[in-house]
Amino acid sequence: MPPRHRDAPLHPADRLSEDERLLFSSVREFAGREVAPLVREMDEQARIPRALIDKLFGLGVMAIEIPEALGGAGGSFFHAVLAVEALSGVDPSVGLVVDVQNTLVINALRRWGSRDLQARYLPRLAGGAIGAYALSEAGSGSDAFALASRAVVRGDEFLLTGRKLWITNAAEADLFIVFATIDPEAGYKGITAFVVERGFPGFSVGR
Repeated sequence: MPPRHRDAPLHPADRLSEDERLLFSSVREFAGREVAPLVREMDEQARIPRALIDKLFGLGVMAIEIPEALGGAGGSFFHAVLAVEALSGVDPSVGLVVDVQNTLVINALRRWGSRDLQARYLPRLAGGAIGAYALSEAGSGSDAFALASRAVVRGDEFLLTGRKLWITNAAEADLFIVFATIDPEAGYKGITAFVVERGFPGFSVGR
């Protein structure tokens, strides 16, 4: 990459605030110390040790956008981006775990979850629970609207049926945001999302 001309406008990354620079440098230092020695082992075993995940929670990067009142760091989306970038420079898989937790699961609950759902699940996601975003299926990867999972009302509950594939964090997750169709006649407008706990009856995680 050619050097930036001195008169060229600064890239936003060149104008990080003090707390943003501190976050990036501290996460990068953590990645070099705690993640780098485990990269080969994690690749060979296709798993991330729980001890490392606990350290990520201890570092505060698994709950960046959760308000402090609910146990999180009270940071911004950009803070999450910086943490993911710092980790991904050492191991993209670890960066992806943090990315899904913050920018998909937590962000979805904060933007569209009811107050009850936020009060119930955000403290858990800040305190050690891992989230997964279950959208893709065998026949609906890039075409998410073609998903086949269904949700049917049964009394005051929903019965979900279907199978999801390629779900990041699935092996480690405690909470899953699962997308299913309530009204097939409505097309994409009939799709909604459900919070499913690993221990719910009928739910299982495959290989």
